[in-house]
Amino acid sequence: MPEQRVLVVDDEAPLRDFVCRNLEVRGYRVETAANGLQALAQFKRQAFDLVILDLMMPLMDGLETTRRLRQESTVPVVVLSALGEEADKVAALELGADDYLTKPFGVPELLARVKAVLRRSTWSPPAEGRAVGRVERDGVSLDLERHALQVEGKSVDLTPIEFELLLLLMRNAGKVLTHRTLLQTVWGSEYGGEVEYLRVYVGRLRRKIETDPSRPTHLLTEHGLGYRFA
Repeated sequence: MPEQRVLVVDDEAPLRDFVCRNLEVRGYRVETAANGLQALAQFKRQAFDLVILDLMMPLMDGLETTRRLRQESTVPVVVLSALGEEADKVAALELGADDYLTKPFGVPELLARVKAVLRRSTWSPPAEGRAVGRVERDGVSLDLERHALQVEGKSVDLTPIEFELLLLLMRNAGKVLTHRTLLQTVWGSEYGGEVEYLRVYVGRLRRKIETDPSRPTHLLTEHGLGYRFA
């Protein structure tokens, strides 16, 4: 497997070095930046497989950096922050962050999240013998081989997470899937309590497949439990 390149962005040198050192010793190739402006400049010069960035930085904070990255790339982004409120996590996820790690964090948690994000971002066409075909429900059609979505015959772009989440719900149409089941199946066994992740991603899917996202008929919320595809 080719060496995976990671860009670590943080204005605190000790934390930046901590993350960098623990990734390098495990075989990742790491570059660093002290703020969002430096990060964007490096991103234009070379390709990265993952960006890890702090939320609170001078010159350009992590939210604005994430927004600008999303204008030109789908590279996975993990946000680091001392702000652990749900609103802060939702703000980062809405702008396109793939994961949110609250400071302080340990090495095992950091590595688990990095591996999970990189795993979710990697997709290749199915090998011979693996299941292919389509899953269709009420005008919503998923092509399993091309990872493509069509709604009433019109193509709609999906991120890898959006695809896997929608596929899981459609394959279990009519059944309520709990928050934990959805998180651990789509995001990985490292997850389970990040309900705000589901709220953001279900919201994105509703904007893509529902006629009126504020009054969904496909993706329904079962309050306190989870979600189901009607």
